Amino acid sequence: MTMQPTWPDHLLSLEEWSALPEDSERRFELAEGVLVVAARPIARHQKLVLRLGTQLETRSGGRYDVLPEYEMVVDDGPAATVRVPDLVLAVADLPDDTPRVFGRDAVAVVEILSPGSRRLDRVMKYSEYAECGVPYYLLVEPGPPVTLTEFRSTGEAYELVTEHRGTATLQLGVTLDLDALG
Repeated sequence: MTMQPTWPDHLLSLEEWSALPEDSERRFELAEGVLVVAARPIARHQKLVLRLGTQLETRSGGRYDVLPEYEMVVDDGPAATVRVPDLVLAVADLPDDTPRVFGRDAVAVVEILSPGSRRLDRVMKYSEYAECGVPYYLLVEPGPPVTLTEFRSTGEAYELVTEHRGTATLQLGVTLDLDALG
């Protein structure tokens, strides 16, 4: 017999979000206090996350902690927003017991586009990450070929830096081999 979870009937705060039980079967985010459930990514998506994360980690010279599917607080107001990007780059040496990072403390966020997330990643998360102060936003189109679009913050908005294919030299000081990802 499977127990059905009791779902909140009101907008959640960050404190209430933190008190929710862990669930490894579903992927949750919090959008303006509303609990959002998404399907787990397919194998190809997960392979891209792993390969890209490995390149970012090894080629950054230890400057960043690269965290896959790590909670990032976009807004800690009464109706909080917590996103779970494919990858978060934070300043190196983040304490191991840190449960989440605040957007203002992230260096970059990476989202890999998939059929169920394209609009969310290109519109909603794009504006949320800019508003909370994430300096760089990287959108990856799985392709083939794999394409990485790099955006840089101008304050509360992003501007396009460039669209990369093949070799990507990012403003973060990291050069990636995009062909090796696919």
